[in-house]
Amino acid sequence: MKKIELLAPAGDMERLEMAAAYGADAVYLAGTSFGMRSFAGNFTPEALAQAVTLCRSRGIRVHVACNTMPRNPEAARLPEWFEYLDGLGVDAVILADVGVLSLAKRYAPHVQYHISTQASVVNYVSAQAWYDLGASRVILARELSLEEIREIRAKTPAGLELEVFAHGAMCVSYSGRCLLSNYMTGRDANRGACAQPCRYQYALMEEKRPGEYFPVFEENGETYIMNSRDMCMIDHVPELMEAGLDSLKLEGRAKSAYYAAIVTGAYRHAIDAAAAGEPLDPVWRDEVEHVSHRHYSTGFFYGQPGQFTEDSRYIRDWQIVAKVLSCDAAGNATLSLNNKFSVGDVLELVGPDVRPQTLKVGALWDETGEPLEEVRTPQMRFRLKLPCPVPPLSLLRRGGAI
Repeated sequence: MKKIELLAPAGDMERLEMAAAYGADAVYLAGTSFGMRSFAGNFTPEALAQAVTLCRSRGIRVHVACNTMPRNPEAARLPEWFEYLDGLGVDAVILADVGVLSLAKRYAPHVQYHISTQASVVNYVSAQAWYDLGASRVILARELSLEEIREIRAKTPAGLELEVFAHGAMCVSYSGRCLLSNYMTGRDANRGACAQPCRYQYALMEEKRPGEYFPVFEENGETYIMNSRDMCMIDHVPELMEAGLDSLKLEGRAKSAYYAAIVTGAYRHAIDAAAAGEPLDPVWRDEVEHVSHRHYSTGFFYGQPGQFTEDSRYIRDWQIVAKVLSCDAAGNATLSLNNKFSVGDVLELVGPDVRPQTLKVGALWDETGEPLEEVRTPQMRFRLKLPCPVPPLSLLRRGGAI
């Protein structure tokens, strides 16, 4: 099987650093405009320059999302933005609008053009048309089955790269083309500001009976009628690779740095195992259960994923408590605190290529070497003896429903 790219989300610099440390081949991110996740931290022009420098030093590609459907004033600002991206040397821009592509070709001639999943590419004719217009990659619509993807691969030029989402949140609307958020809250989903009204619990109210609510539910009484399951394809990475895909994309620019680290690390091991013809070690498969997520499905790859109508809550059973800043060969580590814990607590250690392992906190010290019984101030630095040496950005976490 040919090498496949692992494309990880980077909502801000911290999440980018985590994705890079845990094995991403490429990251996708956005500036403060034109991206479909306006509530992620995102990158100022100066921060984006730093991000490109960091990624270039590690051989990681940078894809910049410009995939909103811009209105006239936004379109007028795009030439300057594309010139800036071209000068930075980003590897690709992600776009969904044919006019945006025309501007990108004119003002950013040295980057690749990737067609967003927002463009709803569901057939080989559409993929070919974008290729003829100058696109080097299409990110296929999430509504496609694996068989349909195989056919698209077979009927498009080998020079056209194909990318799919392999993990993360799904949308009830076709390729994310939703007007519900705009109508109900004034926040336009197609310009990066979705309020996720599909996750709400709805009732019916008759005009002349205000305050009287009648439930709207499925056959078994469930009332979250539009709530989508999350996608998880970690058990099927070999099939995705065999289909001839060029890139597996992880959703989650608005999610935490912990999420970026753990999910990237899990899929890194899945891709490497599949490339070696080996089964995935269950310990890495289990990692995707250690992040905040909704109930999983395999998306549309093997048929309808089904909605989860009982509730729209996230499953949150683990939380990060500290991040390793440095560690010597004896396991003596300096860490930064996220959530308080005490001597005697049982935690779990995980990191880049570090198998999850349990540890009981035997002793804690502040930076000057004074003993502590508890660490409780966010971002405080402290010392802890770990059971083995680990790289920076390894994590301590704690189980139990949050």
